[in-house]
Amino acid sequence: MAMQTVIQVITSGRGSLREKIMTDPQLRKFDLIPTEHQRPGRPHGWAKIHSETAHGAINLEWHGRTGVLTCRVVTKLGHKPHSIIGDFIDYLLARHQSRILAIHIMRR
Repeated sequence: MAMQTVIQVITSGRGSLREKIMTDPQLRKFDLIPTEHQRPGRPHGWAKIHSETAHGAINLEWHGRTGVLTCRVVTKLGHKPHSIIGDFIDYLLARHQSRILAIHIMRR
């Protein structure tokens, strides 16, 4: 059974944080790889990243009106999400700290 963690990133400033993450050449330095980006048939504002070293994936969805990035972390086969979450939070704070007002992490 898949475990899911939701990370909600409340931001300030203009422009899509999801777009900035997916086009950031520094993303790979945090062992994160953009793997899917606005695939036909998926909702607008949706993207997916994987980790080179940790199990799991993170689905990103940007809500422009509210300035909220919703990140669903999905792991399977009993793998814990802490490694990929740690890499992602490390990346967010290193690269986008000036825009971040709050980060909420919720287990599902």
